[in-house]
Amino acid sequence: MQRRTFLQGLAAAAVAAPAATLLGQQEAVAAANYYVATTEQTKNKVLVFPKNKAFTDANVHWSFTPGGGAWANLSDVKIRATEAQGWIALVAASGGKAGIVDIGSEKHTEGNDLKWSATPGGNPHAIERVPGNGSVIVASSDGKLTLYAPTSVGNLGSLKQVQTVDYAGAHGVLWDPTFQLLWVIGKNRFSHYAVMGSGRNTRLKYAAHFSLGSGNLGHDLQPDYTNKHKMLMTATKGVYELLTDGGTFRSRKISSETKVKSYVKHSSGEVVSIRGDGTQPRDWANKTVRFSQSPDRARSGAQFYKARIWTTAFE
Repeated sequence: MQRRTFLQGLAAAAVAAPAATLLGQQEAVAAANYYVATTEQTKNKVLVFPKNKAFTDANVHWSFTPGGGAWANLSDVKIRATEAQGWIALVAASGGKAGIVDIGSEKHTEGNDLKWSATPGGNPHAIERVPGNGSVIVASSDGKLTLYAPTSVGNLGSLKQVQTVDYAGAHGVLWDPTFQLLWVIGKNRFSHYAVMGSGRNTRLKYAAHFSLGSGNLGHDLQPDYTNKHKMLMTATKGVYELLTDGGTFRSRKISSETKVKSYVKHSSGEVVSIRGDGTQPRDWANKTVRFSQSPDRARSGAQFYKARIWTTAFE
């Protein structure tokens, strides 16, 4: 494994943070050479690349290799910040596992770098952590949300299952810090929940459901980093914006393109997406990550399922 010093880690964090956060408005556009985190299912790795370089082994910025078994088919990765541990990666795998990886000390991480893991089962597709509370929620597409809560916010290793909530087709989950709500997307609907209590008494409390229409399985739920009052959703019948301005929650369709499995907008305005190519052995994946304002990036033999902006920001 390749070690990095603490100062190198700080430098990487500074480069990876959203451009508008670190730079003045005049420099933000020029700083759009950001990093993209992907779940690649052929070799079953989280692979992070600089957007403006080829997606080759030589250009990998960070990686996580969990192994196989219940870690097969990595389905989600999110980058989050903690006060106690610094940067972490939240990961979920369709084989049944979910976990938290320590980012700070190594470039190429493996299973022994997991700070915590669990087996929620049911084809886990997405994972999120609630800041200030420390709880973790896993969405499993077979129809449930699994809530894990710690004894204290900073104690990642103490996370333990405290609640299961039925949710048909659960595929995406995302925390909204503006309204302090947990958003979920699944079969024919998207919803939000309040996170109540603390420690092992934390619980999800249903708040509201919103329709996507019949026969419309939701796939992904991600930020629009240009607007804190927008989230982006993909589903069987297209791509949608979730609008939250004024506290009035509603959605609108922005594309009728089908098979879009991953869709996020960088602070520069560029959209990063993955569309299932319909070929076996994983017809939901693609060797190419698409960019709306830059050349697409393909990796021979790869099957990318999700692409995320390498940032700890929720919005």
